[in-house]
Amino acid sequence: MRIYDLARELNIANKELMQALLKIGVSVKSHSSSIDDDIAAKIRNTYAKKQPALPAKDESLKKATPPPAALKPETKIPGPNIQVSPPVKTSVVPPEKVTAPAQPIAPKPVPPPGASHAPVVSARPAPKPAEPKKPVLSAEKKTIIFYGPIVVRELAERLGMKPNQLIAELMMMNVFAAINERLEIKVVQQIAEKHGFIIEHEKKSAEIKVLEDTSEKDETDRPEDLESRPPVVAFLGHIDHGKTSLLDKIRNAAVAKGEAGGITQHIGAYTVEHQGKKITFLDTPGHAAFTAMRARGANMTDIAVIIIAADDGVMPQTEEAIKHVQAAKTTIMVAINKIDLPGASPDKVKKQLQAIGLAPEEWGGNVICVEVSALTGKNIDRLLEMILLQAEILELKANPRAKARGFVIESQMEPGMGPIANLLVTRGTLNVGDIILCGPYWGRVKALINDHGIKIRRAGPSTPVRCMGLSGVPMAGESFKCVPDDGAAREMAEKRSMEMRDIQMLVPKKISLDNIFTQMAADQRLELRLILKCDTQGSLEAIQKMLSEITSDKISMSIIFSAVGNVTENDVMLASASDAIIFGFNVSKEENVTRAEKREGVEIRLYGIIYDILEQIKKAMSGMLKPITREKYIGRVEVRQVFQIAKHAQAAGCLVVEGKVNSKSKSRVKRGGNILYEGAVFTLKRFQDQVNEVREGQECGIQLDNFKDFQTGDIIEFFEYEKIPQTL
Repeated sequence: MRIYDLARELNIANKELMQALLKIGVSVKSHSSSIDDDIAAKIRNTYAKKQPALPAKDESLKKATPPPAALKPETKIPGPNIQVSPPVKTSVVPPEKVTAPAQPIAPKPVPPPGASHAPVVSARPAPKPAEPKKPVLSAEKKTIIFYGPIVVRELAERLGMKPNQLIAELMMMNVFAAINERLEIKVVQQIAEKHGFIIEHEKKSAEIKVLEDTSEKDETDRPEDLESRPPVVAFLGHIDHGKTSLLDKIRNAAVAKGEAGGITQHIGAYTVEHQGKKITFLDTPGHAAFTAMRARGANMTDIAVIIIAADDGVMPQTEEAIKHVQAAKTTIMVAINKIDLPGASPDKVKKQLQAIGLAPEEWGGNVICVEVSALTGKNIDRLLEMILLQAEILELKANPRAKARGFVIESQMEPGMGPIANLLVTRGTLNVGDIILCGPYWGRVKALINDHGIKIRRAGPSTPVRCMGLSGVPMAGESFKCVPDDGAAREMAEKRSMEMRDIQMLVPKKISLDNIFTQMAADQRLELRLILKCDTQGSLEAIQKMLSEITSDKISMSIIFSAVGNVTENDVMLASASDAIIFGFNVSKEENVTRAEKREGVEIRLYGIIYDILEQIKKAMSGMLKPITREKYIGRVEVRQVFQIAKHAQAAGCLVVEGKVNSKSKSRVKRGGNILYEGAVFTLKRFQDQVNEVREGQECGIQLDNFKDFQTGDIIEFFEYEKIPQTL
């Protein structure tokens, strides 16, 4: 038990307790020293026998109390029968040595009025112990309304406090929170009550509720306002099955030639006209890295055309695309491509489709299958006719006079133009000058550009356009809508941005510049740090998903920063500070980046094909792993004769009994199973010639480095250390 704990228990000073311990022969250094339970019990008994003394710090008692000599034995006081004991001789004790009573003294009765001759000391009650102060609250408490999650910084501002003061109060409540950390509503209410405030918590502001309620009411269209709209068709399927080439043949534009490696890197939207009717096509990538983008493409569409190569058949990504379409409850059609190839077998493809539950229409099912060739253009017209037929069956309609709504197909930051969003209008008409809200961003439409690069004034239902004017780069697949007021749009965007920020705070914290070096010092685990820059938001998300699938127990990988746009000088400085590598996809370096790259010693790698990034990052991670050193057995010899060639040197005449002997290998001398020596070979001779290698069955002379204790019958083993590269 500690000295100060026992002193607090007995209500005495630490110095007094240390003196009492010294009297009973116990020497202690300070008030934080420990004593045994037996000694503590002895001290308790000693102080329990002492008479409690009166409180000595009450100045009012000193003034009102007469000298002890003025008191008489058995003095009677009118009123209640109170007797005063005879005076006791007392000595003056310093305040710090006054021993407080173990138990509070019961207050004596107060004499009635008129008894002026009575001693005040016997009639005045003892002072009560001070109670803890309670916060003074105003009669009228102020109300604070919060929307969404509440963080420490915001709560401190609303309460008129400094963040560090609020954090200190939270620590007293056993709540340990950082300045940007979210708080529970119960804790917020307790803090607010303490400072005289009332908390009202709402998830969304009244303005947002009103606008969202209004937008929900606008969803209901009158039948007379509905008009037919073009179908939105998505081409999905496995990589290199001809999706982009087929669309290229349809729209007579070399889209595939402009893509790196002939592989589609982004979602593109194009409008074509057939028999006087329009069809909007979405060309989604087929590579496995674009699973999320493919899913969005299926959810945006009315009809999904699964492209299958007649020579390959149904592939893994083909089945994956079909699952996305079925989950989105979208009408499915199948285009069997490459029927012009020698190994084409459309019937084989149809059998595979029937095996996975998609029976072709000509085989009694309900899935339309069209055999086409993107190279020769065979049956392209029939495919378009079937698409228009399906659109008539679906009776696709929309209200062109309503406020515009739709989805973001793709988005990017373009130099000189700012944020550019490729939008697909699904309802209403989008006009230049309209105010749109898209996720945490808003803006007034400055310009609309169609898929042919022509500026237009308005875009109706099922029309893809490029939109300029948003305040930021939205996520691909994000919905957008028109709002009547720019102030309301700004507020809704800010609220959504705050909600996204608060949601990100709830996500488990990954590696960052604040804890990156601490973690490395703690566990010494190898880590590859990346800065990722892409041309579009969709590509950025796809690459992040692809990299998240790389797992290893030996080395970890973290993306410390990712954004849309070219590589900037700030990216180089961040990479230098965090010891990271910059990977760029379809982007370039801005001015002064090359100079900063050389100055800071940062590595920047730029790529145009997405799966090259995966391969290079895997190589980089494997290269950071130290190779495994393994001993490789070469051979052994038996000592047949020992030669003393100098005073401090011996040579062994040996016979190679297994394997071979190499002059550059390591050696190990064994005698009776015990290892006597391990080191390098000094000389290796065959007769009088010095050689590099002696094979099995041959005799040789061996002299080892710093070993001179050979005996006949010793075994010398030879081995090498080889380094094996590690894998993830």
